[in-house]
Amino acid sequence: MANTYTQIHIQAVFAVKDRASLIRTEWKDDLFRYMTGIIQKREHKLLAINGVSDHVYILIGLRPSQSISDLMKETKIGSMNFINDSGLTKSKFSWQDGYGAFSYSMSHISRVIKYIQLQEEHHKKKTFLQEYTEMLDKFQIPFEERYLFKPVM
Repeated sequence: MANTYTQIHIQAVFAVKDRASLIRTEWKDDLFRYMTGIIQKREHKLLAINGVSDHVYILIGLRPSQSISDLMKETKIGSMNFINDSGLTKSKFSWQDGYGAFSYSMSHISRVIKYIQLQEEHHKKKTFLQEYTEMLDKFQIPFEERYLFKPVM
């Protein structure tokens, strides 16, 4: 889009269905590279990606040519198919419905990148549900507990 100038930074968070611990260390980097490819193919800028066994964080410089909902749908479906087609899990892999999306100003980007890079450390102190509800509260996003990512079974 000629003469369109934007600076839209979105952190997206989504979880494995039923928050099952299915993302394995052995193939997590391959998954993140695949997801990066999906995002970059749509001309968005991936700034950070990381996660643990049951959820993923992504920080994106979002182009206004695609909605965040369309990008999340494409990223989740594409990465789910990658995992299933590659036989990386014994059972069928799925992402849980929904996602969290939070916007940040340029002055906060380095801090968010560091936060995403240190996910393993954060989860030694807090559960994903604690972390996620704190983010929703911090951003003053009203929510109903029944619609939050399901707890680990």
